[in-house]
Amino acid sequence: MALEARRAEILTISHYHFDHATPTYTDQVWNLSSFAVAEQLYKDKLVLAKDYRSNINPSQRRRGWILHGMIGRSVRSFETVDGQVRSFGATTLKFSEPVFHGEKNTPLGWVLMLTVECGGERFVHASDVQGPIVPETAEKIIAEEPTFLYIGGPPTYLAEYRGLTAQVEQAWDNLERIVRVVPEVVVDHHFMRAGEWPQSFQRVVNASEDAGHHVRTAAQVLGTRDELLESKRMKLYEEEPPSVEFLDWAKLPEEKRRITTPPI
Repeated sequence: MALEARRAEILTISHYHFDHATPTYTDQVWNLSSFAVAEQLYKDKLVLAKDYRSNINPSQRRRGWILHGMIGRSVRSFETVDGQVRSFGATTLKFSEPVFHGEKNTPLGWVLMLTVECGGERFVHASDVQGPIVPETAEKIIAEEPTFLYIGGPPTYLAEYRGLTAQVEQAWDNLERIVRVVPEVVVDHHFMRAGEWPQSFQRVVNASEDAGHHVRTAAQVLGTRDELLESKRMKLYEEEPPSVEFLDWAKLPEEKRRITTPPI
């Protein structure tokens, strides 16, 4: 990501979770970033970001405020773009109004979807909509008439753990509707955290093929294998257990762990 960011003139931020926006501070429990890493990433860029003051949960409000404050002097410009359209030559960027990060009224907050239109092609990036679970979000995606869609899949691994079985089933239904009308779809992220994801995914593949369309994972697009380490977490833990030193670090009080570098 850092290499691609160096080539880019514009960076977009859909929301402020650490796997979607590089933080400017180090928290040894939750991220391995630093101000130097973030500054190198964002320096001299036009940053088009989710508004950190509205339609946002408390943790992301804090992260967005910190990010804006710490990189404000390094970036070319930091602009919030909820529901806005920006044009750059022959390319148009259309940012959605905030949509739910999963189920309605989720404590995880909201995200922005992005439509990039250029040369008659329309690419939609629907980050962390989790399926989408919410039918209205599916309608928004379909209304964009994308020629190519990159979307975060249903959070299958949370179905029983958080009592979201009905919501996850709704997400699969919504995704089936989407792949029947969008010719090229890449599904990634949350649904691949569950070991049984291929079985769940097959219904979407079937729906897409019935419509003469294509739906794939990001690895499949690149012609590589799906190496899903998170779905194999328990097995890998048994095969390659953490060191005694790491387990000792994990037993420290959380506040001390946040400022103490974990052993490798």
